[in-house]
Amino acid sequence: MLKTLNTIDFDAYAKYSKPGPRYTSYPTALEFSEKFTYDEYLNELKKQDKNRPLSLYFHLPFCRSACYFCGCNVIYTSKQDKMTRYLDYVEKELLILSKIVDTSRVVSQMHFGGGTPTFYDAQSLDRLITSIKKYFKNFSDDAEISCEIDPRFLTDEQSDVLIKHGFNRISFGVQDFNEKVQKEIHRIQSFELTKNAIDMVRKKGINSVNIDLIYGLPYQNLETFKETLRLSLELNPDRYAIFNYAHVPWIKKSMRKFDETTLPHPSVKLEILKFTHDYLTSNGYKMIGMDHYAKPEDELFKALEDGSLHRNFQGYTTKGGADLIGIGLTSIGEGIRHYGQNYKDLKEYEEAIDNGKLPYCKGILLNEEDILRKEVIMSLMSNFYLNIKKIETKFSIKFKEHFKESLEELKELSEFVEVSDDAIKVNPTGTLLIRNIAMCFDEYMKNIANKRFSKTV
Repeated sequence: MLKTLNTIDFDAYAKYSKPGPRYTSYPTALEFSEKFTYDEYLNELKKQDKNRPLSLYFHLPFCRSACYFCGCNVIYTSKQDKMTRYLDYVEKELLILSKIVDTSRVVSQMHFGGGTPTFYDAQSLDRLITSIKKYFKNFSDDAEISCEIDPRFLTDEQSDVLIKHGFNRISFGVQDFNEKVQKEIHRIQSFELTKNAIDMVRKKGINSVNIDLIYGLPYQNLETFKETLRLSLELNPDRYAIFNYAHVPWIKKSMRKFDETTLPHPSVKLEILKFTHDYLTSNGYKMIGMDHYAKPEDELFKALEDGSLHRNFQGYTTKGGADLIGIGLTSIGEGIRHYGQNYKDLKEYEEAIDNGKLPYCKGILLNEEDILRKEVIMSLMSNFYLNIKKIETKFSIKFKEHFKESLEELKELSEFVEVSDDAIKVNPTGTLLIRNIAMCFDEYMKNIANKRFSKTV
C-alpha cells in the first residue's frame, strides 16, 4: 500500500500554475544578445580568477533519429564522416580556447550532453576525451565526470572508455516504459535493454546512476505511469530527474507530429505528479529541487541539507563556485559576470573556428543588479531558502527596501513562503512552485510578457 504524504497541497499547486522560465540561468537565455560582443566575451574569459575551478560542458549533437518530445538542439545523421568532422572542430576549438583560458586550473566537473554522446563509438569517445585531457590536465580527485546515455547505444567498449577516463556518473534517458507511449514518441526502448545497460556500467564501477522520466507525454495516464515507476524502481537508480513535458511545437517541429488530443489533461498530469512524489518518497527517495529525487546518502541531498546546492545548465550540482565553459555547438558558458552561447548552426560554428575564433554567438554581461538578483533567484531555486542577512551584508543593501516590489508580488504566494527579517523559507508545496516564486524577483519579466514559456504544472 502506497503511503500518502500530505505535506504538499497539490490542489493549491495547480491553482497557481502559470508559464515561466526554468531558471537554469539568470538573466534567462531570452536576454542573450549580440550586444555582448565577442571582444567583451574574450575579456571576461581572460580575466577570470585562476583560483576558481572549471566546469566543462561538451555538446555532442548527433542522433540517429528524432525522439519527438525532445527540446534539445540535435542533428540527425547516419554519416560517420560528419560526426568525425565535428570532433575535428571541437579539437580546434579546444586549441583556440587554450590560448585564452588558463587550462591549468582545477577541473571540478565535466559533462557530455547531446544529442546522443554514445552515438559515437568507443574509439571516437576515446579520441575526444584524450584531446580534452591534452589541454585540461588538472582534474580534481573528486571531480564529477558525467555522461548522458541512451541505453539503445551503449557497448562494453564504450563503457570501458568512460571508466578508463574517470567518468563516475551516468544519466540514462528512459522517459517511459509503456510500449504505446514509446511508439508515439518515436523511441522504442525495452525495460530489459535499459536494465542490461545499467547493470553493465554498475559492474564496471559507476557508482552513481540517474534515470530521466517525463510525464505529460501522449497516451500517458496514471496507471501506465505507475507501471513505469514500478519498473524504474527495480533498476535502483541513485537519482531521478522527472520532468514535465514542455509542449512547444512553435519552437520544435518534431512536436507537431503529436495528436494534441492524446496529451494527458492537466488534471491527469497532476495525478501523475502527486503519485510520483508519494511513491518515490515512500520508497526512500528525497525531493531535490523542483524535479529531482535522490537517495538520502546522495551528495545532492546532503548539499540541500547544508544549503550548498547549486543550479546550472546541467541541472542541480554540488560543484558550485566554478566557471562553466561550454564547448561545441550551442553550448553555454557561465562566469561570475557573464553568460556566453556558441552558434546553434553548424556552418556558422565551423566558420568561426576556421577564422581562428571561438564559436561565440551571443550572451550577456551582467550588471550589478543582475548579479544581486541572480544570487537571490539561484539560492531560492537550489535550496528553497534565502539568507536575507547574508545578501544585505554582501551587497550593502536593505533587502526589504530594495526588493519592495518583488516582496509585494510575493504576497500572492504567501501561503507557500515565510518571509522574516532574516530569511525567506519555502514550504513543501512552494518547492513545486519555486519557478513562480523566483519570477517575483526577475526584473526582466515585465518586459517579456509576450514570450511563450512552458507551464510550471
